[in-house]
Amino acid sequence: MATINHSSWLLLISLFLVISLFGLSDATATYHVVKYGAKADGKTDSTQAFLKTWEAACSSTQTAIIYVPKGRFLLKAAEFRGPCKSRIIVQIYGTLIAPTDYWALGNSGYWILFIQVNNLGVFGARLDAKGAGFWACRKSGKSCPVGARSITFNWVNNVVISDTLSINSQLTHLVINSCKNVVVRNVKLYAPDDSPNTDGIHVRGSTGVTITRATLMTGDDCVSIGPGTKNLKMNNINCGPGHGISIGSLARNAIEAGVEDVTLTNAVFTGSDNGLRIKTWARPSTGYVANILFQNIVMKNVKNPIIIDQNYCPRDENCPNQTSGVKISQVRYKNIQGTSATAEAVTFDCSPSNPCKGIALQDIKLTYLDKVATSSCNNIDVTSTGVLMPQSCAAT
Repeated sequence: MATINHSSWLLLISLFLVISLFGLSDATATYHVVKYGAKADGKTDSTQAFLKTWEAACSSTQTAIIYVPKGRFLLKAAEFRGPCKSRIIVQIYGTLIAPTDYWALGNSGYWILFIQVNNLGVFGARLDAKGAGFWACRKSGKSCPVGARSITFNWVNNVVISDTLSINSQLTHLVINSCKNVVVRNVKLYAPDDSPNTDGIHVRGSTGVTITRATLMTGDDCVSIGPGTKNLKMNNINCGPGHGISIGSLARNAIEAGVEDVTLTNAVFTGSDNGLRIKTWARPSTGYVANILFQNIVMKNVKNPIIIDQNYCPRDENCPNQTSGVKISQVRYKNIQGTSATAEAVTFDCSPSNPCKGIALQDIKLTYLDKVATSSCNNIDVTSTGVLMPQSCAAT
């Protein structure tokens, strides 16, 4: 497939927006899920109706608009597969709800899946995954299904995901896996802070992802960034509760792609377990982290505002007890201010076999109980400019 250039990509985004905001053009065909048998009563299983609507839209040679009206539509696990003959816009005015019986989604790992589709827009989705029963099952120690991610995009290129509300996902709310040219904007993702593994957005193996104006209140990472992620831009993010914005965990495998060119600007962390985190397991790996910028960040009572943890091992179970092979370099922290919920606000615990290189701090001001917080450093090359609070971790 030919790659889309930057100008064409901007034109595609504009087309999505025009159609979404100002109605349909003569070059479009509309497919109404109700005409294919969907019921907006929140009780009738509409899965097959949605799949039939997709099949018809995917076969259209014109831009296809899938229209979901107001109401509540019950869906089981649904796979919307391409390739399709033209671009598809999914306009959702109603709410999609999962069955209360968490076993009904099976062991596929997904609830709503888009796969191998190019030129896709998903606007206005309201998702209620009814995750409470699944979380209770996991906490009870009983036999449970693997759990489902609410909405997943696998091998999807040139996609706009806009104005999405997702609540109570069983696992991660939004997954972007092996995709190119993705815009995520105006999303709100909610789950209780004690709900397990309910990451907000997970990006993995993807290039050219932009996330802007997102409110992420979850029980795990607000955004988790996995191996193979390149050119990820995040802006205007509100995170918390949750585990912060995390690159990693990395070094799960010996052969692993790296993470590079990641930017986060204008973000607020409120009451989260972490703020800006890079985490890797202490084992050999071909993975790396390079060219990262965290800028204009406000911390409000965050437990670990800035942390690189290359000895990551949650709950201290099955720790590899080696040294991390992940090479971390060129990570810049600029204008990070606010309050830490712990005395140590800056923690750099890098690998003795692969020390962190090119770590730069500029204008950092973090306090704990109205006093300057502390910092710690292991195996790191770090420089600083401007205000540095705490200052014990870097030489000017």
